[in-house]
Amino acid sequence: MSNPKNFTETEISPLSSLDEWEEDVLKRYPEQEAPEKEKSAFRNYEAPARDTVREFYRLNHTYQTYDFVQAKRNEFLQFGKKEMPVWDAFQYLNQLVDDSDPDTDLDQFQHLLQTAEAIRADGHPDWMVLAGLMHDMGKVLCLFGEPQWAVVGDTFPVGCAHSDKIVYSEFFAYNPDSNNPELNSTLGVYKPGCGLRNVTMSWGHDEYIYQMMKDSLPEPALYMLRYHSFYAWHREGAYDYLLDDHDREMLQWVKLFNPYDLYSKNPVPPDWNRIRPFYEDLVKKYLPATLKF
Repeated sequence: MSNPKNFTETEISPLSSLDEWEEDVLKRYPEQEAPEKEKSAFRNYEAPARDTVREFYRLNHTYQTYDFVQAKRNEFLQFGKKEMPVWDAFQYLNQLVDDSDPDTDLDQFQHLLQTAEAIRADGHPDWMVLAGLMHDMGKVLCLFGEPQWAVVGDTFPVGCAHSDKIVYSEFFAYNPDSNNPELNSTLGVYKPGCGLRNVTMSWGHDEYIYQMMKDSLPEPALYMLRYHSFYAWHREGAYDYLLDDHDREMLQWVKLFNPYDLYSKNPVPPDWNRIRPFYEDLVKKYLPATLKF
C-alpha cells in the first residue's frame, strides 16, 4: 500500500479556516433543529459555494488511507507531544482563533463554552456538558503541524469500501485503497456486525479526543466525541452492516449532541466569572489534573 506524498503549503491549507468544513455541513443538513437561533442566520457568507471545500475533500479522500490512519494512530496516540494542566490546554487551543468565521469573533474556548452551556441549559447530564466543552480539543493536531484534511472533515471507516453516502465520494477514486482487493470490498478487513468499536475510522480531531477521553467519560459521551463527524452513519444511515446493537443504542446520543455543536454559536460570550466554579468542579470531577497530547 502506498504512503501519502509530501504536501506543499497550498495543499495543506485548502480552506480559509477549519470552520469552512462546518459551514458545508450546515448547508448539507439545514433541517437540523437549531437551538436559540434561526438556521438561516448561521454561516451567512456573502459568497458562492467555495471550490476550496471540494479541494479539501479531494485531499481528504485521496490520502486518508488505511496505512495513513495506522501511521497517525502510532504517532499521536502515544500522547507524548505535550503535557499541561487542563485549563492551560484551552489557552493552547486558542492559538487557533478563526478570524474568518462570520458567526463569531470569539476564541476556541468561548465556542466550546457556548456548546457546553447550551447543553447545560437544556438539563442534560453533566458528562454531556463536559463532552461539549472538550469536543473540539482534538483540533490541537493543527498546532502539531497536521494538515487540515487530517484534522477536520466528515469521518468514515477505512479498511473497507467507501460508501457513496460520504460527501464528495467520487474523490475516493484517487485513494489507493480503492484499488486494493483487501480493502475495497464491502466488508474489507471487518466482519458483519463487528461493531464500530472494532472499526478503524479516518484520522482527525474526533478520534484523537475520543482516545484522550476514553478512560474519563461514560460511553454515550465517548460516542458523541468519536462519531459526531461520522455523518454518513448518523445522518445517512450508511454502514449498517458494520453496526452491532450497542451502536444502534448509542446512535440516539450522537444525534442528540450534534445540533449543540453546529448551532450553539452566539456573538455574546458566556459570563466566565459567573460559570467558572461550575466548570472547574466539572473538570475536576471527570478529568485528571493534566492532559497528555
